Amino acid sequence: FMSDALWDGRRFRTFNVIDDFSREALAIEVDLNLPAACVIRTLERIAAWRGYPAKLRLDNGPEFVALALAEWAERKGIALDFIE
Repeated sequence: FMSDALWDGRRFRTFNVIDDFSREALAIEVDLNLPAACVIRTLERIAAWRGYPAKLRLDNGPEFVALALAEWAERKGIALDFIE
């Protein structure tokens, strides 16, 4: 995730999905709020055309440590690798 502020001070965030090997940007979501459900929707959309990865490397942001994301990854057989 990255964040910035609009001219009126409201903060927005970007959720960037990058392929570790090719460095290709697979998705960029921009919104004022990006909960775990949005993260899962984005990952499902990518999986529809690229397939599910064996592993996701991610930081410890609240969206990523959410139970919903962990359960989704387990159902899909995806390992979660948290950056330290």
